[in-house]
Parts: sequence; C-alpha cells; structure tokens
Amino acid sequence: MKHIKLINQMTLEEKASLMSGENFWNTKAIERLGIPSIMMTDGPHGVRKQAGKADHLGLNKSIPATCFPTAATIANSWDRELIYSMGEALGQECVKENVSVLLGPGINIKRNPLCGRNFEYFSEDPYLTGELGVAMVKGMQSQGISACPKHYAVNSQEHMRMTIDEIVDERSLREIYLPAFEKVVKEGHTKTLMSSYNQVNGEFANEHTHLMNEILFDEWGYEGVVVTDWGGNNDRVAGLKAHNQLEMPATNGITDLEIVKAVKEGFLEERVLDEAVSQLLTLIFDTSQVVEKQIEVDLEEQHQKAVAVASESLVLLKNGNKLLPIKDKQSIGIIGDFAKEPRYQGAGSSLINPTKLPNALEVLSNSELAISGYAKGFLRRGKTKEKLVKEAVELSQQVETVLLFVGLDESAEAEGIDRAHLSLPENQLHLIDAISQVNPNIVLIIAGGGVIEMPFINQVRSVLHTYLAGQGGAEAICNVLLGKTNPSGKLSETYPITYEDTPSAPFYPGKEVTAEHREGLFIGYRYFDTFKKEVLFPFGFGLSYTTFAYENLMISGQSVSLTVTNTGEVAGSEIVQLYVEKEDSQIFRAKRELKGFEKIHLEVGESKRVQFDLSERDFSFYSIHEKKWLVEAGTYGIHIGASLLDTRLFGTIEIEGEEKLYEYSEKQFPHYYSGELEKISDVEYTRLLGHKPPAPLWDRDKSLGMNDTIAQARSKHWLGKTTYGVVAGVKNGFMLIDNPIWSNNMYFVINMPFRQIERFTGGKISNKMVKGYLNVLNKNKKKKG
Repeated sequence: MKHIKLINQMTLEEKASLMSGENFWNTKAIERLGIPSIMMTDGPHGVRKQAGKADHLGLNKSIPATCFPTAATIANSWDRELIYSMGEALGQECVKENVSVLLGPGINIKRNPLCGRNFEYFSEDPYLTGELGVAMVKGMQSQGISACPKHYAVNSQEHMRMTIDEIVDERSLREIYLPAFEKVVKEGHTKTLMSSYNQVNGEFANEHTHLMNEILFDEWGYEGVVVTDWGGNNDRVAGLKAHNQLEMPATNGITDLEIVKAVKEGFLEERVLDEAVSQLLTLIFDTSQVVEKQIEVDLEEQHQKAVAVASESLVLLKNGNKLLPIKDKQSIGIIGDFAKEPRYQGAGSSLINPTKLPNALEVLSNSELAISGYAKGFLRRGKTKEKLVKEAVELSQQVETVLLFVGLDESAEAEGIDRAHLSLPENQLHLIDAISQVNPNIVLIIAGGGVIEMPFINQVRSVLHTYLAGQGGAEAICNVLLGKTNPSGKLSETYPITYEDTPSAPFYPGKEVTAEHREGLFIGYRYFDTFKKEVLFPFGFGLSYTTFAYENLMISGQSVSLTVTNTGEVAGSEIVQLYVEKEDSQIFRAKRELKGFEKIHLEVGESKRVQFDLSERDFSFYSIHEKKWLVEAGTYGIHIGASLLDTRLFGTIEIEGEEKLYEYSEKQFPHYYSGELEKISDVEYTRLLGHKPPAPLWDRDKSLGMNDTIAQARSKHWLGKTTYGVVAGVKNGFMLIDNPIWSNNMYFVINMPFRQIERFTGGKISNKMVKGYLNVLNKNKKKKG
C-alpha cells in the first residue's frame, strides 16, 4: 500500500470523504494534508469541459474543444498509430484545460446495431476493440493524464440501463465482452476504469465481486482506480468492498456517511477503505502535477489532425462505374440537409462544442468542383415535403452527378435511448427514389453512428459512409470525393440486409428486468459467417481507388508473413486482416475469428512484407469446466485478406493442446450448432448459463422499491401514472419544439432508479421523501389486494 504516512494522518471521515466527488466533475481536496482536487470530464472524442452549470448529459454547453471523429468512425481506420496520435491530441487539450481524467474510450462490444450508444464504441469484435482501445489509452496517457475506458462491463443497451440485468454466460463474457477491458488494463496500463450502470447476472457492475475482485483486480492485476458511471452507485459499501474506489458525482456527503457508519459498526474493514484511498491518491498525485503545466495548444493544428483522422476513417461501400473520384469538369448538384447542417457527432455526455465546423456545401463549393446548385431535399425531422423533393429532382436533371447527403438525425442516436429501427427516415428514402429515376449518377454520402438498412443500394452508383466524422468531416469528404485521399476505411461491424437478420434481434433489448444474451458467442460476423447468412456488407469491408495483390504466404511455427503489392494506378493504404479457424472443432465456436491486422501504405507498384506473430491465446477458448483458457489440439486454418469474405491466402498451423473436450457438445446445445438461435429453449439456455435465468419481466403485484423506476410507477396509483405522464409530456414537448437532445435525455429521468434521486439532487429530495412517495403508490396495491 502506498501513501501510508499520509493515510495515517487522516481521520476516518476524511478518508471516507475522498471516496466521492466534491461536485459534478471534481474529486475532493484535503488542504491541510496537501491533497489537491482533480478534474474529470467527459470524452471520449473531445474534451467536454463545461464552463457553466455541470451536467452529465450534454445539456449545458461546454467550452470549445476539438471534436474528433467518434469511436465508431475511427474504428474503421483500423489504424493503431492514427488512433494513438488522436489520443495524444486529446491529452494535450486536457492538460491545457487542467483536466486530469478524460472519460473514455468507450470499449463496450456492439452486441446489437440498435444500441443508442454504439457511435461511442469501436466494434462488434473484441480483438479489434481491444487493440484500438489500447492505442487510444496509450496516446492519451502519454501526456500524463489518465484515460478512463468504459463501461465495465456488458453495457449492451441504453433502455433501462441503470437497472437492467444483463444475463450472459461465462464463456461469452470471457470471449466477447471482457477481452478489450483486459487489454487496456494489461497492455494499455490505464490508470482509471469506469464501471457500468447495469447489473450482470444479478449484481450491479460496480459492486460485482466476480467482475471486480476476482477478474479485474486478482486475475488481471489492475492497480488503478474504478470510478462509477455518474450516478451509477447502488450500495456504496458493497461497491467499496468490490474495489470501486470513487463514486461520482458528489452526493453532498450522503454516501460518505454510509462508509463511516459501516466502518464503525464493523461491516467494513478500515483496511479496505485505506487501500481505496491509497489507489485514489496515486491517481491524484500522478495526474495533478501534469495538469498544473501551462501549455498552449494550436487549435488549427488540432483541427487539421481531426481532418486527417476522419480522412482515414471514411468507408467507400460502393463505386459503380468508378464514379469516384469525381472527374474534372463534371457538373455537380449537391442535395440534402446534411450537406449544410452536418451530423458529425452523437448526443449525450459526449457532446462536444467544436472549435470550428465547416460544412460540406461550403467546402465543396470552394473546391475545384463545378457545383451547379444546392437543394435541401428533405426536412431533418418531419414528413416528406414535395416542394423540397421537386426542387431536388429538378436540380438532379440538370447535372451529371448528384452528391446526395443523407443520414440519421440527432434524435436517432443518443445516450439513454436505443434506436427503434435501422432505416433512414421515410422522407429521405422517398427522395433517393425520386432522384434515382432522373439521374443514375448518385453519390450517396451517409452520416450516422452505425448500421443502417440500405434497400436503395441498387438505386445509387456510389456510397460513401462517413459515420460521425467530427468537425473535420466536411474537408475529409471533399478529399475523398476529389481523390486527394484514397479511401481506406473498412467496416468494424457487419451490415445485415435487414435488422431481423441480426442474431440478437429476438432477444433485444431486455424490456424490463433482464436482458438475455441467448445468442451467446454468436454476435456480428461470428454468427453470419459461421452459419453462412447473407449480409449487405461483411465485417472488414471497404473499397479503394486502387487494387492490392496478396502473395508469398509463409508460416513458421506461429509466425505468419505475406507480401502485399499495390497493383493499381494510385497510392493507397490497405488493411490486411488475419482470421483463425479451428477445423473440425469438438465444440461450438465461431467459424473464424479476427486475430491480427495491419494497415500499410503503398505507393504504386510498391510491395511490403507483413508479419503476424500469433500467441496461444489466439487459438484458445474459455473452458467453464476448467475455469481457464484452453487450446483445442488440431489443425487451424489461417485466412488472410482484405475482409472477412475476401480472403486471398490460406494456410494451416498444427497446434498442440487438449485432445478430447468434454463440454459444449452438440447434444447439449443443438441450436448453437445449427444457428437457429431463435429456437433456443429455456432448458438449453439454462444449460449454457449453468443456472436458471431470472424472470425477465416486472412482477406487477410486487411493491415498488428504491431500485425501481418512474417507468414502473405508471402501473401504480394515479400518482404514479401522473408522474410518468408529466415526464413523458415534457419529453414529447421538447420534440415539438425540435429539441431532440433534451427530449432523449428525459428517458434518463424515466429510467432512473428512485435510489438515485437523493444523490442527484444532493439531498434536496431526500430518501425519506422518496420512500414516502413509494408508500403512497404501494398502499394502493395493498388496498386492491
């Protein structure tokens, strides 16, 4: 234990006081002992330091900061060095603003494309997520501040996120949902980690003895600080016992008193509190010295870095007749509201106030392109306006090529609420159809934080997906359209043809009490590839303006190398991907798994040798019987290529390991072998979990408690219905005045557990008042009984 001398000088009350914030963003100081306060603030793709009244949901404006592309965007770059450099830039702005801890990156796995916060997460794949997460953490912490990867763990949906119980089997937990966190701890050496709101298999994440004590601290040897998500504390003493050192935001001393009481009454060993104080002091002293530096940050240089990051992350999904890059002297029509009012980031706690925000219309108009005109085409939110469609069609008839900007608006993707579907708005679909009937040369430029269905794919010539490209997005788009940048982004998630094709669709989201992960390991490409399901665009897919040849595969032991050559007419970058396949496996598992990737730049005719050194872990699965990682003996296929479904080279490796396996047999798990996941019975799922899953729905006859929500209160008493109606009415009112961010954030209130009201209001609404309210609701139930 560090800082023993300092800790011994503290009173019990002082030690307890350090375990929660001073306010919304700062830790407490103890001036008499020289312990400073440090500031934490939201990321993950910019420094959201609020100048006025603080809040967690992005309601109040923050100071200007560079808005980099979101994690979902930069993941498509597959570029560790690029992401490291972005982390450096974020760290520099933190130092400038005296911010010690930036809350990011988000490294939860994209279980389902409807998750409202997917724009903040890297990928559906744990290996890619972990590698990029490590790069970001190392880049940020190279500046002396602390990163804070989040949300540990299994934060897979926004609906009911503060109370939902994510039910997931241990093997899926180990192979899918935890590896990225393990990497940022062991390889990234993150100084801070954020726990998630949700429960996992019946325990809240921040007090989860298995996730926290046994895995994070004991197995992985984590030595840093765990901070709650804002308002994510359930039982403060239980959290402290599970190594959750810091609760944020401030609770006006309410939970500090709970800690003091627990120590005095013998429910908490003071040694546990001392260890927590020691870890927090290490973070404070390590980062407070750095942020005291006075540095200047060149914001224009930062902006150009944001442009560079975006340029490497855009994904060219289609390029019929090589329409792109745009040829000289073509007449161009620009259509779509997003060209003038860019959609460049998500909503919620990651909302950044950009230092500048060029739009595509002005950037393209100032380029060498022959722009003939602009038409709005559609309302951002609302029904089809035929006048706007007519203006767009008329412009389309007058030009050779149409640059049509479409996408998801701010109400579609946000913290606190999941998406309702994967479709573009109906008015945009109507516009695409109308323009395609008069001009075949449509370049569709899509903005949005994730997967969308594309029933229009055959109606357009080219498709460029920008994701949420940050404040430099417009310039990055222009660079790609003109050929100044050769697109090199590749998808970090699978695009199904329809949402219903998604493996978790039958089980997502958990509506009330639990969210059952019945699909187990089979999320994303692990499902589509294993069971030969057709997709719109496969994992790892993305086009270039040049071509690449793969040859000369060599395998020596567990080292794999090959040569890649640029065989096209322009320089470009290729993302070389390596997938491992266990041939004739005795257990159910994904057909192929990503285990290596490298992004290389090649001039015309240039060749480079790429090498991958595989480890034992790359061939392992997690054994529930043995409670450890095991390797199944036998032949493993090595697939190398440009995407999951475009592998160019194949070889094999013989691996020693377990000759006979006694778990996960086809007889026990028939539907995990057939891929008929929707047919998984309660018996089969219970067998996978090792225990019977809890009831997924609320018991309407049960009295409401402190971990229930306003959403549940509507089923009790006229007062509960009125409370829900008022909040829902405010939410709908914000939509009527076209304020989707405030509207979406009302879901935060609707789904907030009653236990958090006292803490979020700093005691202005006490637990006693809340319990009195609940008593009124529950008495109504008793009268009916």
